[in-house]
Amino acid sequence: MTTLLQAPFPYFGGKSKAAPVVWEAFGSVDNYVEPFAGSAAMLLAAPDQHPSRPARIETINDADGFVANFWRAIAHDPEATAHHADWPCNEVDLFSRHSWLVRQTATLTERLHAEPDWFDAKVAGWWCWGACNWIGSGWCSGTGPWVHDGEKIIDTRQLPHLGNAQGIKRQLPHLGDAGQGINRQSDTPRREFICQWFTDLHARLRNVRVCCGDWGRVVKDSVTTRHGLTGLFLDPPYTKGAMDYAAGGVGTSLPLEVQAWAQANGHNPQLRIV
Repeated sequence: MTTLLQAPFPYFGGKSKAAPVVWEAFGSVDNYVEPFAGSAAMLLAAPDQHPSRPARIETINDADGFVANFWRAIAHDPEATAHHADWPCNEVDLFSRHSWLVRQTATLTERLHAEPDWFDAKVAGWWCWGACNWIGSGWCSGTGPWVHDGEKIIDTRQLPHLGNAQGIKRQLPHLGDAGQGINRQSDTPRREFICQWFTDLHARLRNVRVCCGDWGRVVKDSVTTRHGLTGLFLDPPYTKGAMDYAAGGVGTSLPLEVQAWAQANGHNPQLRIV
């Protein structure tokens, strides 16, 4: 890989730093399932399998249609997704694109559910671009500082991200000479950099199954133990907190439901649950 194999957008609650501990607990598994994928940090940090073992089956799921659409678009058409993600930081565009994206929510989720091969590269690219410019949580939730009232976005007001660059907006270090900071522009054209990153993710996700919906659908036997020894990573929204995910879940009974399921199924020798 020529770029870091990680999500090209910031995501609240990502677990990339915990990945080594989690995969040490899983060990070598035949099947991997991530019901609350988000940035898919745990999947992307999975160790390579030994060549003598059959390919690991991998499934990720997220209730957020924007998340699921992004990973599906990367799997099918990374070039088109990169094309729409490549855009300068512009506060007016951030506002108008956020308004447009929020209005796509219902239709997006419906089509993702109805058509297994459908995706929208424009939605995926714009969503990724916006997530890299947005401050804090609430991007495309429709319930944060920019709320859609059915006809228009009410601006309360969110500035674009102007601090150290995030995700696809980060600056590569300039390796050709000394004294250049990591925030300086590199010799690699921005479009080329983004396209290469998305292409690398495409290669990694080529055989990953991407689902969009309730977490309970992907913890059934047909998705887990039927495929052998299964590593199952459960990272639901928290019972408390100010994080505003587009699909919600924070402050609900969802974490307790997930905990109860893990306790009820922890005895299964074919499951390794983290």
